Amino acid sequence: MSTYTRHANAGTGPGEITPDGCAVEVYSRLPDMGEAAIVASAVAEPRGRTLLELGAGAGRMTRALVREGFRVTAVDESPGMLDLIEDARTVRSTIEDLDLGERFDVVTLASFLVNSADDDQRTGLLSACARHVADDGCVVIQRQHDTRNEDVRPGHGWRGEGISITTTEVEPVGDGVVRTRVEYVVEEHTWTQTYFSRVLPEPVFTEVLAASGLKVDRWLTDRHDWVRAVPARG
Repeated sequence: MSTYTRHANAGTGPGEITPDGCAVEVYSRLPDMGEAAIVASAVAEPRGRTLLELGAGAGRMTRALVREGFRVTAVDESPGMLDLIEDARTVRSTIEDLDLGERFDVVTLASFLVNSADDDQRTGLLSACARHVADDGCVVIQRQHDTRNEDVRPGHGWRGEGISITTTEVEPVGDGVVRTRVEYVVEEHTWTQTYFSRVLPEPVFTEVLAASGLKVDRWLTDRHDWVRAVPARG
């Protein structure tokens, strides 16, 4: 049992804060940063393919995925997040508990969710991917690349679209777990999010996938922070 369950994550600021510390107002303002194009590169032809987006949030990727031609089913546990999604089917559920009884051409697990410090949650996330992907489909996962925690330091940030995002604290707490605090500023409003993540070096990541019946098919980026996984055979 992991000490750092998802409920150890926290957020502050005005408006709705989801159970894992995400501010709905902040996520409603975040643009797609090229993730949808990476997802699209995992298949020969996106148009018309069914895609299950796990942890869709306020639709930051959803809108771009729909433009790529995918028929998207967006899943999130926050009603406030889902209310902001248009042009896609929405389902309110935690990822771990999701069981639609359907199989999809593509399943996505982005936002470094696979790096959850809660080992039980990670197992649940990947199990949900495995039970919803078609036999000839793929799971597209965004992971922290092996040197990310060396690259992301206090002061690291991004600005654009009227929002400022700054990492203010990065604290290793043992056993490969890192506590990170991020500050978001929009106009005169400030939000914070504190979350725990676990480093999963590539050999460990591969083992974690295998335990859920998945395997690496190919890396989608040079940094190996996006991967195309497929159901394991035999």
